[in-house]
Amino acid sequence: MTEVITTFLITVSSVILFGYWFRYTCMLILSAKTVRDYTSDVATANQLGFIEVQTRLQGEVTNLDGLRAALDQDYATVQRLLKQTANLREGGSLERIMLRTHYRVAGLWYRCSSSFAPSAARRALEEMSLVVAHFANTMGEQMAAAA
Repeated sequence: MTEVITTFLITVSSVILFGYWFRYTCMLILSAKTVRDYTSDVATANQLGFIEVQTRLQGEVTNLDGLRAALDQDYATVQRLLKQTANLREGGSLERIMLRTHYRVAGLWYRCSSSFAPSAARRALEEMSLVVAHFANTMGEQMAAAA
């Protein structure tokens, strides 16, 4: 019986530590700055609204679901554009997989917390907007490198 409890505790603590590592790594990727920031150029050229969402999240917002829908639309657009330019540069695929997963997990956390913890839901949307901004900047870098 002691072995079962010990195994269970080790497994649970390993999952928790992996989750912490994953989130920390994603936040490090998102906080890294590039030499030139293409985020606003890509957002303007493709009519993306994540910059407006980031601005609105700084103030009082009552319609978080509308912001979530705008972020999901921008995320889908940026992912589609990245797939179209994928042959330009294949580097960083593990980073992209991690950030895609982070976006999905943050979206799940938003859905779970939006009804009982609006501040947690707001933080989830902020992280989702950072992922969209990162992918927009990546796309801008790829386009600049190809030119």
